[in-house]
Amino acid sequence: MNLFEQLPLFRIAEPPDKAGGGRQRYVQLGARVIAYRLRQGKRRRLSMTIDERGLCVGAPLRIALKEIESFIASHGAWVHKKLDEYAVSHARRHLSVRDGARLPLLGGETSVRIVAGANRVSWDNGTLVLKARPDADCEALARRALQRHAALVFAERIAHYAQRLGRTAPPLRLSSARTRWGSCSEKTGIRLNWRLIHLPLALIDYVVAHELAHLVEMNHSPRFWAVVEGLCPDWRELRRALKDGAAQMPIL
Repeated sequence: MNLFEQLPLFRIAEPPDKAGGGRQRYVQLGARVIAYRLRQGKRRRLSMTIDERGLCVGAPLRIALKEIESFIASHGAWVHKKLDEYAVSHARRHLSVRDGARLPLLGGETSVRIVAGANRVSWDNGTLVLKARPDADCEALARRALQRHAALVFAERIAHYAQRLGRTAPPLRLSSARTRWGSCSEKTGIRLNWRLIHLPLALIDYVVAHELAHLVEMNHSPRFWAVVEGLCPDWRELRRALKDGAAQMPIL
């Protein structure tokens, strides 16, 4: 059994009732009390995933909590190891927003300048300026600025590739998901992870092409990949590069 199942980064949009974060619970594993999220639904077996948010357990609807926690305990060594690995990775990738810091942007970097102000953000010749109050959350201000920039860049790329498909550009919404780059729905349009703004434009274009292709083929059939290839001929190389980028994605 492969317990450490990475969730797919691309998904066709799911109904709202399947997108919840799960109930928070706690279990004793040796000397440690481990928090975990419990997601129960129409599934046949127990499974576990671990990411920056911690442990998540998937379980069938009709199963006793005792059996769920026995399952976790039976794989306690694996849980401890993976949580410790993610703790180290999280610390290494976490970005500290301070005056003079450099943040990854479109495959390059932008510098941060913090000045006194009323919690506003602006860009000055490529420098991100945070006009912050003394008690401001500068990380939140930086996220706000990057998300606004992402919305502009993504909208432009969506319009470009939609035109190539001969379609109207669908509505764009930003996502903060930790485990997927994008999703697509004929009704609501495209959701893109704002953190893509850290990566080179070619990788953003691949994600945009991937999602727009779902408006033609709402699946991952050979016909779907033919549409992707028509928009993005080197999609295979870019997909591999995107996986590498995911492993190094900064946390802000």
